[in-house]
Amino acid sequence: MVRVLSAGHVNWDVTLRVDRLPEADGEASIRSQRQSGGGSAANVAAALAGLEVDAGLIGSVGDDDNGVLARRELESAGVDLCGVRVVEEGQTAVKYLLVDDDGEVAVLGNDGVNEAVGPEEIDEARIRAADHVHLTSQRPDTAAAIAETAAEAGVTVSFDPGRRLGDRDYGEALAAADVLFANDRELAALLEDEYEYVGSDFDDRIVAVKHGSDGAEVHTPTGSYVHPGFDVDAVDTAGAGDAFAAGFIATWLADGDVERALEYANACGALTAGREGARSAPTAEAVAAFLDGRFD
Repeated sequence: MVRVLSAGHVNWDVTLRVDRLPEADGEASIRSQRQSGGGSAANVAAALAGLEVDAGLIGSVGDDDNGVLARRELESAGVDLCGVRVVEEGQTAVKYLLVDDDGEVAVLGNDGVNEAVGPEEIDEARIRAADHVHLTSQRPDTAAAIAETAAEAGVTVSFDPGRRLGDRDYGEALAAADVLFANDRELAALLEDEYEYVGSDFDDRIVAVKHGSDGAEVHTPTGSYVHPGFDVDAVDTAGAGDAFAAGFIATWLADGDVERALEYANACGALTAGREGARSAPTAEAVAAFLDGRFD
């Protein structure tokens, strides 16, 4: 049985290492180029599988070569693809990730068919059978339908709305989320001002706020926890937030220890940022070795 279902985008990524992120009328030099699977939902599912969690995916790809490659890579990672729709004559979403020497990322891309799954196409029985559902950027109506189905079945829900939060109305999905992941900018957009937890709409759930290289903090109804993060040389920050979410979910589901989940999530994010590519989340063994080495 799939323990965690991740729902959202399944992309194909082209990562271009550049000497700097170009400004308007500027130019940058490409140092190297590589291709791999991407999309936040797919990244989280693959990361969970690497952490030895039974993971499944809800999303869509085209029947083109990029779709074949994306599915093949996810299958190799151990992700259940029963919920991935293959759209005939469809184009798989391609994202071009520009990564500078400091590991900072800018993204260009087309959406292709990565939002072809509508509310009427979700497998409600599969959602009810899961232990947890993780939502990422996708059609708001689909996110709402998945969240509602999960909540009615007593299945916990997490949500990481991502960069396009300000352009979409995710109110229904947010209302059903037990865990919310966001960076400072995204959370400020949610609350339309400097975020405040006391008396906010988020004081009845877990809110994990990602601060990049400065670590993260988690706020819960019973207390808050801060972790400074880990000092690593950032190579590519793409996918680090997805690895963070996977690490937090895996640990939180295992024992409910939010503080330990925060540390583990930061370790997953740091290790991913130290490698190239959005699909570079560490294995459970790698995270354990990393954390053990910090306390030797």
